[in-house]
Amino acid sequence: MSAHEVTTNWATIQRVILPSQDQPDTVSLYVDAGTASGIRLRENDELARTPKLPEQKLQMFSSGSREAHFEDLLSRHSMRVRSGEQISFGTYFNAFPASYWRRWTDVRDVRLVVRTSGTGTVTVYKSNARGSVQRVDGQHVDGTATSVFDLTLKPFGDGGWYWFDLAASTGELLLENGEWQAGSSRASKGQVTLQITTMNKPDFCLNNARILAENPTVLENVKEILIVDQGTHKVEAEDGYAAIKDSLGGKLRVINQANLGGSGGFARGMYESVENGSDYVLLLDDDIVVEPESIVRLLTFADHCRKPTIVGGHMFDLYNRSVLHTFGEVVDPFRIVPALPHADMETRHDFSISNLRQTAWLHRRVDVDYNGWWMCLIPTEVIREIGLSLPLFIKWDDAEYGLRAREAGFATVSLPGAAVWHVSWIDKDDLVGWQAYFHERNRLITTLIHSPYPKGGRVLRESVQADVKHLVSMQYFTEHGRIEALKDLFKGPQELHRVLGTKLPEINALKAYYPDAQLKDDVNDFPAPKLGRGPMGGTVVGMPSKKQLIPWGIKTVARQLIKASGPESGERPQGYLAHRDNRWFRVAHYDSVVVSNAEGTGASWYQRDPKKLKSMLTEATRLHLQLFREWDKLARQYRDAVAEISSLESWKKTFEANSEDKS
Repeated sequence: MSAHEVTTNWATIQRVILPSQDQPDTVSLYVDAGTASGIRLRENDELARTPKLPEQKLQMFSSGSREAHFEDLLSRHSMRVRSGEQISFGTYFNAFPASYWRRWTDVRDVRLVVRTSGTGTVTVYKSNARGSVQRVDGQHVDGTATSVFDLTLKPFGDGGWYWFDLAASTGELLLENGEWQAGSSRASKGQVTLQITTMNKPDFCLNNARILAENPTVLENVKEILIVDQGTHKVEAEDGYAAIKDSLGGKLRVINQANLGGSGGFARGMYESVENGSDYVLLLDDDIVVEPESIVRLLTFADHCRKPTIVGGHMFDLYNRSVLHTFGEVVDPFRIVPALPHADMETRHDFSISNLRQTAWLHRRVDVDYNGWWMCLIPTEVIREIGLSLPLFIKWDDAEYGLRAREAGFATVSLPGAAVWHVSWIDKDDLVGWQAYFHERNRLITTLIHSPYPKGGRVLRESVQADVKHLVSMQYFTEHGRIEALKDLFKGPQELHRVLGTKLPEINALKAYYPDAQLKDDVNDFPAPKLGRGPMGGTVVGMPSKKQLIPWGIKTVARQLIKASGPESGERPQGYLAHRDNRWFRVAHYDSVVVSNAEGTGASWYQRDPKKLKSMLTEATRLHLQLFREWDKLARQYRDAVAEISSLESWKKTFEANSEDKS
């Protein structure tokens, strides 16, 4: 600990923040009450020296933490600690992610400065990669006080955090503000273009613009706020737009262009950030609520990285705001699918149930392959070297870019303490419907470009399996899209820009030919099912084991090819299935069934069609065999074309051809 005054050569790299007054359901992400004891590991037995999961070597798990009093939060940076109580800032937004700063930046020492008034104690703690909590230092405070702690980052090679707790004595203790500092020789921070891609979500866009306007310190290094509007419900036509634009002091600009998907919108942000001389572009999704301090943290971290680095924020569930989607994402190189970085990480972790101090795996540093473009800061130096997004419309653009950047020597970091709240994937099913085309095509393109394995590892095998699953599930519209994706793959990479604005309408036009693509608002809009016509008397069907899978698939496909639907199947369904029960191994036993969608907004009628099953299965098999034979040639073709199709020049032509703004 050091009691001297804060000197000018120390610059703030992270401020203590508290939730805004309209977000009481996020308190657990900022502060919690109770002592620092959370998870404790046995340090002197064999379990501590073996690579077992933390829960297998758990000695004590404290569930005694409780939420801080919301009424004690006085501002975005100050709060009251009641007499006799203790408040911890060892939380997602206020603990300092020491291991990330040690791994990726040139910072080796930090300073914690805590300003208080009242009587009590300030205590500093740290954790290691196993999640073990250790006391570092402490100071008794009385009256108006500034507590300064000089701390080293040396012990944080594999993981760990710093944080502090406040404990009030006989009277209340007020936190005036707190911040983490680092010695800095930088004269100024880099400038960032903050870019939002939107499609008919003007309310979300303006809400985030309003949040930024209410936090002017966040905008100090924002060169421009750019909204790329690709929808029909325009942001500029929304009530309140003019007032918000004025409040942002001329930093807000809207570009209207045809719907080029997420990749087209984000590529426009990348392009404009290079053109306007920004040091970074911060890509943001439209259906989010941003924690504005995250912008400062991403920019500050990127400024301190030893070399240009992509820095992303995490995603919390917009409708369950204490739930974290994932702590970091990698791509399984053998399957080319997103996978968890390590075995003991969880998805959808709820901080209101288990806080940071109580959750061992959150203390291990997670190194990632990419960060989702719900919030991702990209240096323009990276863009100038490796290009913009591939013209993929949606799906796989962010993962492919992260892989491409890594191959060029640019890392991606998912930075704890920087995040947005985003509409959760749990209420979406983008493997079914029009998005299936883009999933199939873009996963294969990513595999052709980046797979280190012959014939793409397991990707072709899994693609065939997916075709069978969709077909036995009577998802013929989905399968039609997947077949079109395979056909378009053979047309080559130069076709991607040409069809960027037209492929979605083409896919949607096919819906008219498929009952499974016809969505109705209410299940009562369908005929009532006939009693007793469900499979096996309504018995719940389980998924076949790996050993049974191939014979099960052969038997099921054969049955569906031979057995035509009963004459009444097109007149009345055999039953209703909730979306959570819409699993391929269950739906395969029906000839006709009404299935609700993931969003809960409607339902579709799946009807068995042996002719479609036969023709589509034949075509999908033929195309996969062709792809297997031509894999190496196509891989060279796509790899060789990456630099051209992702270039600023190619994208400029696409933007000019699809502009909706008057010249």
